[in-house]
Amino acid sequence: MLSLDKVNQYYGGSHTLWDMTFDIEQGSCVCLMGRNGVGKTTVLKAIMGLLPLESGNINYKGETISGKPAESRSRLGIGYVPQGREIFGQLTVEENLRIGLTARADKSKKIPERIYDLFPVLKEMLGRRGGDLSGGQQQQLAIGRALALDPSILILDEPTEGIQPNIVQEIGDIIIKLNKEENITVLLVEQKLPFARRVGEQFIILDRGRKVADGQMPELNDELVQRYLTV
Repeated sequence: MLSLDKVNQYYGGSHTLWDMTFDIEQGSCVCLMGRNGVGKTTVLKAIMGLLPLESGNINYKGETISGKPAESRSRLGIGYVPQGREIFGQLTVEENLRIGLTARADKSKKIPERIYDLFPVLKEMLGRRGGDLSGGQQQQLAIGRALALDPSILILDEPTEGIQPNIVQEIGDIIIKLNKEENITVLLVEQKLPFARRVGEQFIILDRGRKVADGQMPELNDELVQRYLTV
């Protein structure tokens, strides 16, 4: 469904991604893992067209998207929840959700009711400004905004960062529901190992801009954790 083929990326004079190659299969839930600064967010931004590639290709559903602008990638059905959420603090919850509608392929202007089913708090707070929500509520809003475009793949960058434990549990439940019941493919960056093991089926580990390991989640053994994930 989504594949990176020998992707190289530079930030200034630094070579940040080295021949990055992997495939994300339709219906899978894959955790992109590694210590801070190894290139995880860079991979996601490259997929979304927010960073230019030096070389290599990114393909989505058999189509090369490497040269496409970021906004066109959303219209292809790629939902993105960035690190830090990046909601519009001065806009209401409803206005934030409607921004997601602008990337829908079917041009629908109606916020899908399933977003309110998944996140009832958003329906209760439609008129409240995004900046007035708690961190957990803002994360729910960011996910809801991504779902508003009716994605076939959902890409999340550290969705549990700075979130209270009860909301972390809820977000995990929703990711599993979207993946298992709605067949939305999921690619997420996640630092919390218990959360990654709970929601993910597969893992990809990065180190210094390179893919160093991948496999099914049960194969994420203590040796790999100690070598690449512990601080």
